[in-house]
Amino acid sequence: MTSPKPELRIAAYTNTLRRCELFAGLSSEELQRIAELTVARPLDRDDYLFHEGEPSRGFYLIQSGSICVHRVSATGKEQVIQVFRAGQSFAEAALASESGYPADARAMEPSTVLLIQKAGFVDLLKERPELALRMLASMAIHLRTLVGQLQDLTMKDVETRLTNWLLRQCPGGAEDQPHTVELKGTKRALAAELGTVSETFSRTLAKLREQELIEVDGPRITIHKPSALRAVLRKNLGE
Repeated sequence: MTSPKPELRIAAYTNTLRRCELFAGLSSEELQRIAELTVARPLDRDDYLFHEGEPSRGFYLIQSGSICVHRVSATGKEQVIQVFRAGQSFAEAALASESGYPADARAMEPSTVLLIQKAGFVDLLKERPELALRMLASMAIHLRTLVGQLQDLTMKDVETRLTNWLLRQCPGGAEDQPHTVELKGTKRALAAELGTVSETFSRTLAKLREQELIEVDGPRITIHKPSALRAVLRKNLGE
C-alpha cells in the first residue's frame, strides 16, 4: 500500500494533536512543528509498544484504540497502572529520565499511537517553557488517576470495585435518576483497570444485572437507580 504524501501525513498528525488536551491552544505552526517530530505506530491486539527499562524514544499520544500500561511482579502477576484511550497522552515522564520506560505498554485492541520523538521535543521545550508546564499538568492528572486506582484496588472484591467505578461516572445530585455510562474502550480494558480478568468482570456485570441494578447493552451500562447501587457499595464496605 502506498504511503500517504508527507504533507498529508503531517496534516493528519496535526489534527490528532489538536484534539489532545495537552496541546490545546497551541498555534497551527506550533502543532505542525510537533507533527514533524511524530511517527505513527500501528499495533495489533496484544502487541507491545515498549517494555520496562527500554530507552525512552519519546512519549505517546493515542490516535485510536487503547493501551494498557502495566508492570509484572516477580511472581509473574500483571498489575495495571492505567489504560489510556484515544486522545490521551502518556509516558511524558520518560522525557526527563535516563533510566528508560518505567513499565510495559501493550495494545488492548488494534490501535494506532503517535510517538513524539524525544530529541526534537526536548529542544522545543527549551524554547517554550510554558509547554513544559503543560507536561507537568498532564503528569499530575496521571498521578491523580493512579491514586484513585490504588484506592479502588484496596477494596476487597471485584463487585465492590466495579460498583464504585460505576458510581463515579454518575453526575452528582442524580441519585434517583437512571444514568447511562458508555465505555470508551473494551470491557477487557476496564476489567484490567479494575484489577481483574474479562471472565470475572462479565460475571460481576451479570450479577448486578440479575439484581436489576443495571442494564447492559453493548458498551452502554445503564444504572437504574444510583442510590440503590450506592446502598450495595456501602453494604460491601461494611458501612
